[in-house]
Formats: sequence, structure tokens, C-alpha cells
Amino acid sequence: MTEKEKQQAGELYFANDRELFMERIKAKKLCAEYNAVECNDFQKRERILDRLVALRGDNTVIEPNFFCDYGYNIVMGDNFYANHNLVILDCADVVFGDNVFIGPNCGFYTAEHPIDANLRNQGLESAKPIKVGSNVWIGGGVTVIGGVTIGDNAVIGAGSVVTKDIPANCVAAGNPCAPVRTLEASEMADVAEKPAGEISATVPKKPAPEEKPKSRRLEIHLVDEK
Repeated sequence: MTEKEKQQAGELYFANDRELFMERIKAKKLCAEYNAVECNDFQKRERILDRLVALRGDNTVIEPNFFCDYGYNIVMGDNFYANHNLVILDCADVVFGDNVFIGPNCGFYTAEHPIDANLRNQGLESAKPIKVGSNVWIGGGVTVIGGVTIGDNAVIGAGSVVTKDIPANCVAAGNPCAPVRTLEASEMADVAEKPAGEISATVPKKPAPEEKPKSRRLEIHLVDEK
């Protein structure tokens, strides 16, 4: 197996393998290009994102600065909004559903280094995927660790460190992040509407759906399994 194949299989791999190194360089160049775009040039930002991420839906807004490792492991649903300083270390898949709203200074880290110092010092690491459901609101300064699933309609309090799965339809907060209370039906509707409203206020009107490639459409729905 190549080091990239080991990475995608969730096994220990050598992070400084030349193939992986060059792919990270490519992604970081695109991130640098994205972050340098004029604040009102939405079309150029979208063109760069299309070269960077695996798939995105309608109405994608990521405020600069934005950083990722590879890009091709990132999937974003419709109405995705991320405030400044989003970091996605996508050594494994990072998948977002529809209507996801992310505050500033948030990080999604799939990379995991061995506890054994001898392995760690050899440059070996592994990666676990992250899944975020639809209608999720993540407050500022949140850290999400690899292997975590956040269910639909969840709200994550600012400054939380998410180390374990968060069920759907709840408010969760803390370090480690844990459910605080269950959302009422009326509150879940409010969460679902908030990201789309924020995005529509900042993005110019886009072409009608029939004028856009169907491959850009994405349907994601994560069901809490707990």
C-alpha cells in the first residue's frame, strides 16, 4: 500500500511522503490564493473552492482566512457559512450537511498522532473522519476532533472541544463537549433557518438551478445512531 492508501484506510502512515507532501503544497497554494481575493469577488472565491474541495452545494461562503491540508477530502452541503479563520485538517473525510453555520476561529482536525513517542518521532500519524449533520450551528472557537459525528439540528456552544459524538436535536457545550439540553421543535426550526438567512444577506443572487451543473447538488442527512 502507498502512504496515501494507508492514510485513507485509517492506518498509520508517513505524513511526509512525497505524494502527500506535494498534495498539501497544492492545497495550501490554493488557500493562499483564496485568502488574497478581494472581499467582494464572490465568483473568484467560488472558482477557487471548486478547484480545492471535493464537492460543495449552493451558497458556499467561507470568510478568509481559510486553511486546509488537502481539500479533496472536504464535502460541503447547501448553505454552508464559515466565519474567519476556519481550519480543516482533512487527512480523512470531513463532511458537512446542509445549512451549517460555523463561527470564527473553529478547527476540524482529523489528524491523530501516536501516543508512543517512538512512532510519533518517525513522522507516523493516522486520521479519522468527521461528520457534521444538517442545520448545525457551531459557535466561535470550537475544536472538533477526528472520529466525531455531530447530529442534525445540534448547536455547539462557543469554545467547546468536541471529542465524542454529539446526538441530534440538542445544545452541547464544554470541554469535553457534552449535551446540555434537548431542543424543542420550535427551536430546531429556528436553527435550520438561521444559517440560510445569514448567507443570503452576504451572497449575490446566483443563477437559477437549471443553469448550474447537477453534479454540484448534494443531499446529506446524518441520522443519530445512539
